[in-house]
Amino acid sequence: MGNKNSCCSYSSPPPTRKTKDVPVFEEHLPEGELSTNNLQHISEREGDDGEHDPSVDPSAGTMFLERSKQSLENGMTRKKSQHQIAPQGGAVLKKSSSCSTIYLDDSTVSQPNLKNTVKCVSLAIYYHIKTRTSERRIDIFDEKQHPLTRDPVPDDYDLHNPEHRQIYKFVRTLFNAAQLTAECAIITLIYLERLLTYAELDIGPYNWKRIVLGAILLASKVWDDQAVWNVDYCQILKDITVEDMNELERQFLELLQFNINVPSSVYAKYYFDLRTLAEANDLSFPTEPLSKERAQKLEAMSRVMQDKATAEALKNGMKKWSSIDNIHQQGNVRRSVAILS
Repeated sequence: MGNKNSCCSYSSPPPTRKTKDVPVFEEHLPEGELSTNNLQHISEREGDDGEHDPSVDPSAGTMFLERSKQSLENGMTRKKSQHQIAPQGGAVLKKSSSCSTIYLDDSTVSQPNLKNTVKCVSLAIYYHIKTRTSERRIDIFDEKQHPLTRDPVPDDYDLHNPEHRQIYKFVRTLFNAAQLTAECAIITLIYLERLLTYAELDIGPYNWKRIVLGAILLASKVWDDQAVWNVDYCQILKDITVEDMNELERQFLELLQFNINVPSSVYAKYYFDLRTLAEANDLSFPTEPLSKERAQKLEAMSRVMQDKATAEALKNGMKKWSSIDNIHQQGNVRRSVAILS
């Protein structure tokens, strides 16, 4: 069977099958388009297409941080609120940790502070508008063609840049009414910068509200388990229709090329860059003394992560040096006890 030097006198004749000649058609598609059969999955094209895209590549710098640095270098500053202006003759006091007291804010990468995160995201949008380099428009985002209210849009609506306070008020209203989380605000900023990159678009006074609304709508559906429906946004923005929200979502997804994946490394990068932006613009996160209860929680979380890392290292055959406090005694692990005052 299959050997040329067979012991049989006669070899079996090759099987004959009648085959039909199938004509081959060449498929001509417009330049830049792919057929659905040859379309790559997002995970397959991520490495090449997102090489310099900050919303995909964790090593690429975020757009808002670069633009904020350019603005500060050019002497462009935002208006500060009254509580940020130091009184005349007095210096701003900054709380510092000491041996007896440790000051921490309540914002972490896994549980960001909602109010401060929304402020930072609004500030990032502010710098995007201030430092835009083009005026390219897409109809679905133009507020003149698709107004959010019944009030007439002024003729010079595209000439005046919104202030940080105005952007923050708009975003805060949506987040409070829809009860969205701080993580959703970071995902909103990631989708916004991905849209600007993919669509080669800039955000300006004529389209910032609808772009932000589309990014929030998409981020809430991707991130939150109990997503807000499009009809719910119509209850927040009374004069907008469900059909308009559906079309906004559809075109936003198409411009993103349906790439709604956000790697954890990219999310962490945006979180820490937002903190850097806050520090550079005197939007410091409020700190409070470390309490005994919170210290115990942090210690417990640190211990769990340390045990996981140790188990993974032992599983991979790696030797780990241990202190004398972790010597096994009768099957139990001896641990040092922290003294919390």
